[in-house]
Amino acid sequence: MGHDLNRRVVITGMGVVAPAGIGKGAFWDSISHGRSCVSAIEDFDTSPLRTKIAAQVKDFDPAAYLTPQKIYATDRFSQFALVAASEALGESELPIDDATKKRIGVVWGSSEGGVTTMEQQYEIFFSKGCRAGDPMTLPRAMGAAASTNIAIELGVTGINYTITNTCSTGAVAVGEAYRLIRHGYVDAVVAGASDACVTAGMLCGWCKLRVLSTRNDEPEGAVRPFSKDRDGPVLGEGSGALILESLDQAIARSAPIYAEIAGYHANSDAYHLTFPNVQGETEAIEGALADGGVSVDEVDYINAHGTATQANDKGETEAIKNAFGKRAYSIPVSSTKSMIGHLLGAAGAVEIITTVMAVKNQFLPPTINYEIPDPECDLDYVPNSGRQGQIRVAMSNSFGFGGANAVVLLKGFA
Repeated sequence: MGHDLNRRVVITGMGVVAPAGIGKGAFWDSISHGRSCVSAIEDFDTSPLRTKIAAQVKDFDPAAYLTPQKIYATDRFSQFALVAASEALGESELPIDDATKKRIGVVWGSSEGGVTTMEQQYEIFFSKGCRAGDPMTLPRAMGAAASTNIAIELGVTGINYTITNTCSTGAVAVGEAYRLIRHGYVDAVVAGASDACVTAGMLCGWCKLRVLSTRNDEPEGAVRPFSKDRDGPVLGEGSGALILESLDQAIARSAPIYAEIAGYHANSDAYHLTFPNVQGETEAIEGALADGGVSVDEVDYINAHGTATQANDKGETEAIKNAFGKRAYSIPVSSTKSMIGHLLGAAGAVEIITTVMAVKNQFLPPTINYEIPDPECDLDYVPNSGRQGQIRVAMSNSFGFGGANAVVLLKGFA
């Protein structure tokens, strides 16, 4: 097949494992109603740590979805991935057989890979020695474990690779999958990301950076994007999976179509390992608009990166105003992280799913815990309660450590 640069790309299935729920329906119900999923951590001792709260997937039982053999062979981040991908594929009913499997790819992301396995095995190694270690440690912990397991489970043999791009990982995975289909390399992709980083070692590392919220006594009100009294995110965990297809194929097989990907751009601002750069973020937004041929007047909702740090929220607000001018003040902007914390590499994928659901339902999800207006953050952040709203094109922003920026545009398909 030739490399057609004009193929349109649509989303025909979605799956979610998140603190707000397992399954897209439960997830959207929680998000649209503005429920906080942050609570005290009970799985390990947090007494030495500044932050003692997180957004965890508390009701996840891998035995309800996977065989004992698969559970043994996989880390928690891969288990999340397999469950989300299975839901997405079930919704899409994408046919996978000898005739189609070579034209179906997997583009998956994870910021940290199998950290649960690595922490457990390091503890065993340093306390009991090498003989006590598990021979499946590396297959479980490798960064590509999730994408590999998805391909094996589904039997797809097209291109398969793993992206790790800090907090924009999930958005880049979806964006690059979009490009693969648009350019004709494949006809469909299982795209998304997963991370399971609410572990003692990871939390310690984040506490050392002094990035996380320390509102330990009020977990549900801890994450306050764009509110003047914000003091950072909390760690979250989960997975988001999407089935992307060429529009022609989706129509030919009468597939359900959630939304069309209307544009994508990723860049590096090459500025700082952790500090955001307004110019880089502005250029990422402008690049996505240019890629999709979308005008600033067509965008009716922005799902913000919205981490609730002082620097990020101020910088993102400025970037939106730089890109949209006066129009920025009439575009609703909200942060999913206010409810489910920061899912690290999985954040972008899950937030794209939030954005798709906003478009499909013509509903603006809220930014909860917004209490004190910040003069430097002066846009419409859909404070505290979601509301109906007409959405033609929506934007999902992901701005990661190291200046890894990615923006995805989505629009409804009638």
